[in-house]
Amino acid sequence: MTQPLMPHATATWLIDNSALSFEQIAAFCGLHILEVQAMADDLAATKYTGRDPIRAGELTQAEIDKGQADPNYRLQIIRAPEVATRSKGPRYTPVSKRQEKPDGIAWIIRNHAEVSDAAISKLIGTTRHTITAIRERAHWNMANITPKDPVTLGLCSQRELDAVIARAAKRAGIEAPVDARLEGDREAIIASLKAEREALTHQDDEAPDTEQTVEYDRDTLFKR
Repeated sequence: MTQPLMPHATATWLIDNSALSFEQIAAFCGLHILEVQAMADDLAATKYTGRDPIRAGELTQAEIDKGQADPNYRLQIIRAPEVATRSKGPRYTPVSKRQEKPDGIAWIIRNHAEVSDAAISKLIGTTRHTITAIRERAHWNMANITPKDPVTLGLCSQRELDAVIARAAKRAGIEAPVDARLEGDREAIIASLKAEREALTHQDDEAPDTEQTVEYDRDTLFKR
C-alpha cells in the first residue's frame, strides 16, 4: 500500500489524535509495530512533530472513524503523495565553476556565432539575460571576461559542445567546422609508431639465432 509522505510524523499525529491501534497505525504508515510502540511510550531515539494526514489530504475523518470502530480495518490512503521531479532548466554548475561561465559564453559567441542563445543557455547552464549582456558587451564585468573554451573550463564535454555546434551549423545551412588542431600531431604520432614497429620487426629478422643445440651421448647424459 502507498505510504504517507512523512510516515513517522503521521504516525505521531495518529497516536496523539486517534484511538487507532498500534497495528493499524503501523500498517498505514509502513512502519514496524515496535516503532509505533516506542513512539507512543516516548522511547524513540528521534522525536517527531506530528503531521496531520487529514490536512495533508491523505486521510479523512470518516476513514479514521472506520478504523477506530473496527480494529481489523486497514486505513486506505486517499491519494499517493506527489513525487517532486526536477523541472527542465539550466544544468547545475558547481559554485567554483560559476564565475568562469562568462568566459565560456564569450568563447562560443566569438567562435560560433551561429549557436543560439537557447542552446548556449542549456549547454553552459546560464540565463539568456547573461548571454545577451555578453553578446552586446553590456555585462557588468565585461572588462574581465576572457573568451575561453568551455570544455577546458569544465563547463561541458567536448562531445556536447560538438553536438551543439553541429546542430546550429545545420540549421544555419553551413558546414560544421572540423577541429584540426591536433591533426598534425596525430599524424606525426602515427608515423612514429609505424617506424618504431618496422624497426623492431627488422631487428627481429636480423637477430642471430642464439639458441644452441646440445647433443648428449651416453656418458654426458649420465654425468648430468
